[in-house]
Amino acid sequence: MLKEGLVWGLGSGLLLLWLGAWVRPVQGGRVLVMPVEGSHWLSMKVLATQLAKRGHDLVVLVPETNLLIKSSDLFRTETFPVQISQEQMSTSLRGFQKDVFERSPALSDILVQMERLMNFTGTQVQCCESLLYNEPLMEKLRKENFEVLLTDPFLPCGPIIATALGLPAVYFLRGMPCGLDILASQCPSPPSFVPRFHSGSTDKMSFGERVQNFIMSGVEIGLCKIMYGSFDELAARYLNVDVTYQELIGRGAIWLLRYDFTFEYPRPLMPNMFFIGGINCAKHSKLDAEVEEFVEGSGEDGFVVFTLGSLIASMPKEKAEIFFNAFSMIPQRVLWRYTGEIPENVPKNVKLMKWLPQNDLLGHPKAKAFITHGGTHGIYEGICNGVPMVMLPLFGDQNDNVHRVASRGVGVILDIHEITSEALVDALNTVITNSSYKEKMKKLSAIHNDRPIQPLDLAVHWTEFVMRHKGADHLRPAAHDLNWLQYHSLDVIGFLLCVVLIVTIVSFKCCAMCCRKCFRKTQKRKAD
Repeated sequence: MLKEGLVWGLGSGLLLLWLGAWVRPVQGGRVLVMPVEGSHWLSMKVLATQLAKRGHDLVVLVPETNLLIKSSDLFRTETFPVQISQEQMSTSLRGFQKDVFERSPALSDILVQMERLMNFTGTQVQCCESLLYNEPLMEKLRKENFEVLLTDPFLPCGPIIATALGLPAVYFLRGMPCGLDILASQCPSPPSFVPRFHSGSTDKMSFGERVQNFIMSGVEIGLCKIMYGSFDELAARYLNVDVTYQELIGRGAIWLLRYDFTFEYPRPLMPNMFFIGGINCAKHSKLDAEVEEFVEGSGEDGFVVFTLGSLIASMPKEKAEIFFNAFSMIPQRVLWRYTGEIPENVPKNVKLMKWLPQNDLLGHPKAKAFITHGGTHGIYEGICNGVPMVMLPLFGDQNDNVHRVASRGVGVILDIHEITSEALVDALNTVITNSSYKEKMKKLSAIHNDRPIQPLDLAVHWTEFVMRHKGADHLRPAAHDLNWLQYHSLDVIGFLLCVVLIVTIVSFKCCAMCCRKCFRKTQKRKAD
């Protein structure tokens, strides 16, 4: 028995040594996190939490006035005062929630979206100034000896701080308005097959659509100069160098993109860009007993999940009545994240919740449809779990998001401003009873989930890669060192045209001279 125990112990020890040779030891690093408010933080928090669990020391910069960025036992937070109060932010949020349900004229819709975005970014620039010019806090951050900055370049604080502290930056984003991320990363984006935001086109465009897309690509460049003018001014003023925000974010080490080609149309990527779409699709947790009882009681008809994202939990009474009326006409049960005014006769098949476990519900086998506003979090949780969608875009990139999903044949789009109970019922019946939606969604889900490494693991790897190697300069394309003329080889083309022109002129002169000499000789012979 003793001999067998020794053999077993020796074998176990050798096995542990063998496994240890393959498992890279985790050495905690120091990570500075500059998040962006709202749903941007909810997805970045998944990565921050995982980094903390792996032993890294994280410091998250948090404005005193915020909506969703809360402290955690896993990482430290450094709060800084801002000029906007909690009451002002709440008032602004209520105004925003009301505005999204009011229809703007078709021709001015883009301008309205731009105005909202400009107001938002203007406020955020002020908050960023409060952080950058907080000398005690900035001096404290300098002494922390961070190894990497994790941030979303949607707002300027992160990239400016990375430059000021000399830190390599890991960007975590869906995309940026007017395609600034594409311009800054020097990523090719041919308008012939890469649709621009708000174009309404897919990657397969007719001639007219390509004309429109080409014009939009030029308009975007102009919009960028308008939208990011305050970012340019702040970056140049604080860093005391002549730099634009586009140039600043172009220095990022790694771009972690919250999408993949099951959602986005295929297009070129740069070597330092990596897909982490679906990073928020965590493993499913067990539902609360009350919720579990409600969904299990739905029988063969199943249930519908309804949420309009982290910022919109209510709607005008008249609009809400449309949904309550529609839900009373369907056999499925409905779980709705709703905090607005509740009518007297709520349909018995509807359960209202202040917060609902969206991913856990969508992963339930009885989930039949998902009513969503079209944010990337919800869309990917729908794709991960293979649930067809009815989509109601409200603002920002959501209109483009839902058109990408609808082009895959896995969802239906409705206009929140013109929606009726009958239209909503028809849309739900379509995605639930028409088997093609479920079949296409299952196929899309299978493709999305069939990958060699999970999005969260990939994001962790490249963040730690930057920490280990002090950046990722080997992935930085030389295009960043070229000006516009050099990038498009216009200087080379101009040089070659000059050479061709000179050769042509010299050849023409030589031929002319030869012709004149020959002509003179002929005249002289005739004279003789």
